[in-house]
Amino acid sequence: MYIITTYPVAVAFCVITMLCWGSWANTQKLAASTWRFELFYWDYVLGIGLFSLVLALTLGSTGARGRPFLTDIAQASTTGLGSAILGGIIFNAANILLGAAIAIAGMAVAFPVGIGLALVIGVVVNYIANPVGNKTLLGAGVVLIVIAILLNAFAYRRMQSAGRRTSTKGLLLALTAGVLMGFFYKYVAAAMFPDFNQPEPGKLSPYTAVVIFSTGILLSNIVFNTLLMKRPFVGPPVSYNKYFSGSVKNHLTGILGGSIWCLGMSFSIIASGKAGPAISYGLGQGATIIAAGWGIFVWKEFRTAPKGTAPILAIMLLFYLIGLALLVDAGT
Repeated sequence: MYIITTYPVAVAFCVITMLCWGSWANTQKLAASTWRFELFYWDYVLGIGLFSLVLALTLGSTGARGRPFLTDIAQASTTGLGSAILGGIIFNAANILLGAAIAIAGMAVAFPVGIGLALVIGVVVNYIANPVGNKTLLGAGVVLIVIAILLNAFAYRRMQSAGRRTSTKGLLLALTAGVLMGFFYKYVAAAMFPDFNQPEPGKLSPYTAVVIFSTGILLSNIVFNTLLMKRPFVGPPVSYNKYFSGSVKNHLTGILGGSIWCLGMSFSIIASGKAGPAISYGLGQGATIIAAGWGIFVWKEFRTAPKGTAPILAIMLLFYLIGLALLVDAGT
């Protein structure tokens, strides 16, 4: 299987993760005019599962190092499988809430608040589990990102106080999603053998771990998204008939979104072998800066904000960038 051998390459993979995780929601925005979020999400989850299998059967099954996917999954222990599946269940609960927050409040709010909070929690939790990196620099980066989260929430509340159309529900959903999102990664990391060059009995390779993680998402989605369809956060209930009557474009948009996210997840997991889970996850969740940029500059989600909001958003983005730079430096 393909294994990263140098820290700079691991950082490059994390940057790709950042771009993928910060951009997949554009597919949701593109589909929103004709396709409810609950329906989009079925295809999104399907895209994650399909793409994880493609990577496992290609990069995860070639080369002399590690353990090929099919051999690896055949020897997996119940503990390893269960840990990766649990990570998928937790992620899915968080991501459904994040998707609902995007639909209500927009990318420029849901990501900085939800994913920013997930970044903070995830860095701390993963560092405790596997202390790789300079904790002083990690701590400083986390503090700056917390300030950026607060600035973004403040900018959003300014629109509320100025009478612009906003929703506290979207902010609360993003916060709840962030808390859950901060914990899923450690369960996937715990399922893997820490040194990718030295497979351990019962433990999973990074590629197998992502496939099993995706299985947890697929299985839990039968429960979570069915409930969401019956009791949506916004709008009337939606039926399965609506899903099956969707156009090919609708379905492919969701599958594309899931594939983009899964590419980011896979690269983050692969990079964690060299960078450590805390740094790999933290840099990947720098997706916040990417998503905020999409939301502010492309989707114009703050176009109705009162005067003086633009400098707040600029400072927010700057603090995120400095915080991410400190996370990168923590691993050198």
